[in-house]
Amino acid sequence: MSHEVDAWNSSLNVPLQEEDREIYDLIQKEKYRQYSGLELIASENFTSMAVMEANGSPLTNKYSEGLPGARYYGGNEFIDQIENLCRKRALQAFHLNSEEWGVNVQPYSGSTANFAALTALIQPHDRLMGLDLPSGGHLTHGWQTSKKKISSSSIYFESMPYQVSSENGYIDYVRLEENANLFRPKLIICGASAYARDWDYAKLRKIADQHGAYLMADIAHTSGLVAGKEVNNPFELCDVVTTTTHKTLRGPRAGMIFFRKKNDLETRVNNAVFPSCQGGPHNNTISAIAVALKQAASPEFQQYAKQVCANAKALGEALISHGYKLVTGGTDTHLVLLDLRPVKLTGSKVEKICDMVNITINKNSIPGDVNMLAPGGVRLGTSALTSRSFKEQDFVKVAEYLHRSKMMKDFVLACQDNEDISNLKNEVETFSTSFPMPGFDPTNLSSNLTPSE
Repeated sequence: MSHEVDAWNSSLNVPLQEEDREIYDLIQKEKYRQYSGLELIASENFTSMAVMEANGSPLTNKYSEGLPGARYYGGNEFIDQIENLCRKRALQAFHLNSEEWGVNVQPYSGSTANFAALTALIQPHDRLMGLDLPSGGHLTHGWQTSKKKISSSSIYFESMPYQVSSENGYIDYVRLEENANLFRPKLIICGASAYARDWDYAKLRKIADQHGAYLMADIAHTSGLVAGKEVNNPFELCDVVTTTTHKTLRGPRAGMIFFRKKNDLETRVNNAVFPSCQGGPHNNTISAIAVALKQAASPEFQQYAKQVCANAKALGEALISHGYKLVTGGTDTHLVLLDLRPVKLTGSKVEKICDMVNITINKNSIPGDVNMLAPGGVRLGTSALTSRSFKEQDFVKVAEYLHRSKMMKDFVLACQDNEDISNLKNEVETFSTSFPMPGFDPTNLSSNLTPSE
């Protein structure tokens, strides 16, 4: 016997295009924006169709507080299998021994993963040291100003930042060690959101051990490069490693916390995630992480990671050939930090110019900046366009477009309809749409989409 759908439930099996045309059309516009532009934001990537399919699955319907085998709700037999598979794949993707390392895949984001890790490792008002924001660090590594504690990591803990050298832009490990001898932290955080060089984990481990401190690596930006064996391995020397899953790792938007199975860290981290900092995990996202981790363990992903780094070097060298200055003079990763002060520009102005010609970048503070709202640099990344099969020679062309955009600085605000801007935008669009697009078929999209009345 089958039952009719009640009138009040009639919308539950209607496709988005029919149910909410306004949102549908805006999504199509965003798809076309991604396809027709040059995505150079270092923290963004284009995930796969399989990841998006898992992320948009009915797994979003299920509540699953707790860990596999110890849930607070029934009906989790398949959810348990999915989360266990995700945890297994996480260890495999990063080449970890399950007897030495464990992982929690429930954090909703990198920021929540970091705060849960801090909750697990130290007590309120304990001391931590992380890279200063103007030096390329992240908000969640203890950022505060002289007037205000900005991040929860500085509100609930006592923070003293370390910095890069004013001479060469590299981490100043000597000064870090000197300051640690005075501050005596219980936790040292390494990792960054705008630092183009690799990390010396041996030096950091030595400094942490001098004070009996934990060493935590936040590899949100470089986790795909770690999995692809293109940068130094933080798992060799760190106690805890956190990461997002959507940057170089090319998964959905979420976070993970890896922990050594010592000093009761497994229990402490798991309890910090739930119930201390979160409620029910997003099962649809965890399934999508599992898909991305399977991909990250493949030989093809290692080729991708290698190409990401090669493309970043090519982009940096091409920009230098146009007369620009890079912080540290180059890159070891996916990221290039462009210093605009020698050409008398701010990052915010260049970001606006690039937006007008379909190039997406972000303004970024650089060492020596004092005004975070009008920083002296821009941050560029190669992960997303590498996912679109860009190679070194293509990034030489991207550098040319960036240079031509900068040349428009004198009239861009007064003449936003200038023909040169329009021509460059069209040229960028033609160039970008000649490359494949991950995750969806762009052939049925139109730049003239308009929301319904």
